[in-house]
Amino acid sequence: MAEPKTKPTKASVAAFLAAVEQEGRRKDAKAVDKLMRDVTGEKPMMWGPSIVGYGSYESRSGDWPIVGFAPRKAALVLYLMGAFKGRDALMKKLGKHKAGKGCVYITNLADVDQVVLRDLIARGVDYMRTQYVPN
Repeated sequence: MAEPKTKPTKASVAAFLAAVEQEGRRKDAKAVDKLMRDVTGEKPMMWGPSIVGYGSYESRSGDWPIVGFAPRKAALVLYLMGAFKGRDALMKKLGKHKAGKGCVYITNLADVDQVVLRDLIARGVDYMRTQYVPN
């Protein structure tokens, strides 16, 4: 099996978030960091150079955060795993976003319903913790 490219690092999450260039994206990233800390009860850690992750589980391709995000130039990317019951309904109520497999792309955090986002993250984390043994 090939060695995964994205692994936990000792880099500072606070320094990474402070260095996000776009002011709006930096503000949104800090808000999502607080939300994910609150929901997971986990301290964040850097995964590779640009993903902030919370908790971890062992997948077929190696360790991966239970939930995480990356503040990219085009969007804030949320890594929300888990095909839990009710996910599609929550995604429809979330607000302005794009979705991929396991990813949600948000251009502006103010464009999504914060209560729905919290529920989406919490239910995804619960699902992952019941499906996989956390590391």
